[in-house]
Amino acid sequence: MRLLEFGCVLIVVSALLVSGDAEIYIVTVEGEPVISYTGGINGFEATAVESDEKIDTESELVTSYARHLEKKHDMLLGLLFEEGTYQKLYSYRHLINGFAVHISPEQAETLRRAPGVKSVERDWKVRKHTTHTPQFLGLPTGVWPTGGGFDRAGEDIVIGFVDSGIYPHHPSFATHNAEPYGPVPKYRGKCEADPDTKRSYCNGKIVGAQHFAQAAIAAGAFNPIIDFASPLDGDGHGSHTASIAAGNNGIPVRMHGHEFGRASGMAPRARIAVYKALYRLFGGYVADVVAAIDQAVYDGVDILSLSVGPNSPPAATRTTFLNPFDATLLGAVKAGVFVAQAAGNGGPFPKTMVSYSPWIASVAAAIDDRRYKNHLILGNGKTLAGIGLSPSTHLNETYTLVAANDVLLDSSVMRYSPTDCQRPELLNKNLIKGNILLCGYSFNFVVGSASIKKVSETAKALGAVGFVLCVENVSPGTKFDPVPVGLPGILITDASYSKELIDYYNITTPRDWTGRVKRFEGTGKIGDGLMPILHKSAPQVALFSARGPNIKDFSFQEADLLKPDILAPGSLIWAAWCPNGTDEPNYVGEGFAMISGTSMSAPHIAGIAALIKQKHPHWSPAAIKSALMTTSTTLDRAGNPLLAQQTSESEAMTLVKATPFDYGSGHVDPTAALDPGLIFDAGYEDYLGFLCTTPGIDVHEIRNYTHTPCNTTMGKPSNLNTPSITISHLVRTQVVTRTVTNVAEEETYVITARMEPAVAIEVNPPAMTIKAGASRQFSVTLTVRSVRGTYSFGEVLMKGNRGHKVRIPVLANGYRR
Repeated sequence: MRLLEFGCVLIVVSALLVSGDAEIYIVTVEGEPVISYTGGINGFEATAVESDEKIDTESELVTSYARHLEKKHDMLLGLLFEEGTYQKLYSYRHLINGFAVHISPEQAETLRRAPGVKSVERDWKVRKHTTHTPQFLGLPTGVWPTGGGFDRAGEDIVIGFVDSGIYPHHPSFATHNAEPYGPVPKYRGKCEADPDTKRSYCNGKIVGAQHFAQAAIAAGAFNPIIDFASPLDGDGHGSHTASIAAGNNGIPVRMHGHEFGRASGMAPRARIAVYKALYRLFGGYVADVVAAIDQAVYDGVDILSLSVGPNSPPAATRTTFLNPFDATLLGAVKAGVFVAQAAGNGGPFPKTMVSYSPWIASVAAAIDDRRYKNHLILGNGKTLAGIGLSPSTHLNETYTLVAANDVLLDSSVMRYSPTDCQRPELLNKNLIKGNILLCGYSFNFVVGSASIKKVSETAKALGAVGFVLCVENVSPGTKFDPVPVGLPGILITDASYSKELIDYYNITTPRDWTGRVKRFEGTGKIGDGLMPILHKSAPQVALFSARGPNIKDFSFQEADLLKPDILAPGSLIWAAWCPNGTDEPNYVGEGFAMISGTSMSAPHIAGIAALIKQKHPHWSPAAIKSALMTTSTTLDRAGNPLLAQQTSESEAMTLVKATPFDYGSGHVDPTAALDPGLIFDAGYEDYLGFLCTTPGIDVHEIRNYTHTPCNTTMGKPSNLNTPSITISHLVRTQVVTRTVTNVAEEETYVITARMEPAVAIEVNPPAMTIKAGASRQFSVTLTVRSVRGTYSFGEVLMKGNRGHKVRIPVLANGYRR
């Protein structure tokens, strides 16, 4: 039997190889998925869930209906195509009804015309949106004690990670020093075993571990030697994100003999469920990611952390909100799963968001209060600032400066970029030993073929006491992060300082008529860069963090919906790494890494959402998102308005006053989010109303993905009950309504509003008393005063007599007509 199966596989592969132009397509078909099937087919009873209700995975009704859908997928393909001319990769049954298939473009056209087929879309790629933050966020004192301390924070909440896998042996995921974990009855995920050792990837802390690579394999992108056909992290990214959200508390971050503090997840007691769908070299495919999300929701995760998104808006669909990826996430939210997604790393330019939909919490990245600075003192007394997470040279000694291009063993080695200091065998050890090695920061460092870690290793191998890397030319948007090294080292990032160093070196280095060095007479010493400097101007919006306005279609028309939703730490985040991870060349072989990206900010929100879910287990995803947004802050630690990193006309980085397009509602405040006072709730029907009222969306497209006709009284998309108000095209006057629900004791709220002068704002009523558990509606009237051609920003503030403060941002762009 095994031989027959193997033969079948060979037939499929060879047939597909004959059709060399085969591609992966995601197909949706008629019929409701498990989550929204209300009955009507003989022999199959309804499986639909109410809004915010989990799928009952134990139910025979669910499993039999899911089998029925899969058989129909197989039957459709079998009727249309000869066996061996196609390869079905996945059946999607729980959140959307469809499948992923590897076929030729001609076969895809046949599918499009087939009865019962709703959409056929070519698969597209996704990518990763590449610790001190618990203290910065106030978790140990403000949040963890209310949940029973760090050893109970996130107890029995399951966070699913669709990422690059996990390194299960890391101390951030270990169980030997923790109170034993009991079973999680509501979670039903599988645990794959290591193909070599046969040991499970789960350990009580990690409760699920699966990998999804059928699309990557079919596309010819998957290499099992480096990508690993298992949940093992072959990259580092997945371990990093999982430990940010749910890593164990108090894990020492040690590198090169120095301890950089202790790392902790936001919810250290939460469980981790791994759904590997991202890979080291190519990122991932939507077909694999959708399969991973579908499985995670079916398995019963409470929270989904997605540090992944499309490379650009999906071109095949007319709207950003309706595609297999976002439609699957809408199904996840209907099943009560809170979704945190990285906003993207396309900043600081406008309209760079790659997380669009109102049912998702889109997370922007902030710089927290740590800065790692260092300095080089030259023999002439000048001090040059730079960055370098390294120890100092001996305090009272200065050392001779030796440039790499002056100590080459042979002029023929120039083809190896020797000034990058990546290969010790190219340089003369006798001339370098006991001195400071000067190297050049070339484009190789930007693209990752050279690393600061390797410079340090080269300097150490040659007996240098330290190294200096000079940046002579800065490309626009180049980001310099400090890298921990064991040897004294500094990166001079300012080109003018690099010029001062080079001028000093040339003056103090006499040469003969051929240009050969006679003597090295320049000296210097490197300062201590190990201790961070804490800044009160934090947080700030990171330069790379994607910006709004949000877009509703591929022609970049603006949506009546604010994105991002919230800001969380995402720059220079210490967290777990895997020794075989190569995502960051400076951390190859290390147990921890300090990296940046909205990939790092999304799991912060996922972990904090787990703490809210623990305290309020029956809250909907929209309620959790509302609590995070309405309690966030738009001020930094010094009490000043938040600033955003931006590039100036000269392409140098500058700081500007941030707007909601940079930070959404503001920077997360976990302590306040646990007790928001009021929430803006919304569910599946509300999201359908948003889709149905958004101009330009085809109602047939909505029905294709939601299996529901448009029948809404919402009026306009800006009436979706979100904790923000955005009107992209305000003409004359528009009235927007919102409904709040009191999740605390009875309280009287005074409602005020303010707006920039171009738009007038009025709220009604000016005050209201809301009983515990009750809901009340209020209206916001916006009127164009003058047309500026840009958005006006403001806010509605609700102050309760018991101390609650509820704030929502308001944005409007006024037009004459």
